[in-house]
Amino acid sequence: MGHAEAYKDPGTPEEQSRRTFMVNAVLALGGVISLGLVIPLVDSLIPSEDATGGAWSPLTPDEWAALQKATDKPIKVTFTLHSVDGYLPPSDDEQFVWAIKADEATFKAQRPELFDGSGKVPYPVVNLGFTIFSPICPHLGCRFSWVDAQSKFICPCHGSEFSNIGAHEAGPAPRGLDPLPLRDLNGKAELTWIEYKQNTPDHIVLRIG
Repeated sequence: MGHAEAYKDPGTPEEQSRRTFMVNAVLALGGVISLGLVIPLVDSLIPSEDATGGAWSPLTPDEWAALQKATDKPIKVTFTLHSVDGYLPPSDDEQFVWAIKADEATFKAQRPELFDGSGKVPYPVVNLGFTIFSPICPHLGCRFSWVDAQSKFICPCHGSEFSNIGAHEAGPAPRGLDPLPLRDLNGKAELTWIEYKQNTPDHIVLRIG
């Protein structure tokens, strides 16, 4: 190896300073660009108040009247689901849920997992004196029905059975029925449609509204 290759002149102190400045400037510019890309991504992962609010579907007077007929025997309540998606226009779709007249003490006694541990849900299980159940079986997503003759919810696909308050009694479902949030906003009842991950004992939210 020649002396020219073995030794490279680092340049004058001024040249070294210019090189250091350029390197630092390039790194700083790259950091700013990366930050500019990350912030919109993070924002897109955090639901805004508007998006969350848009997931609430108000009940019509007829739907509210139907809900009020619920007792400890569940009834089916049809409503219009107002869906809001960040990528698609808002849409309305007719859906149904199961409702019972309930009190929190009963649920805490018979379904404590909704209030503690991994099955806990982050919203009131009982509101306005009622509990609303998603009609989707937590096993593999079939739609169950209330069977009067047996006084229980039964899924026709794989035979899972649930009590009137959604407690799991038999079959392959890994948890009880999923309650849905209900609220009173300015004198109008509204509910939120939530899709949970199936075939797991935990309530893992996949989609709201």
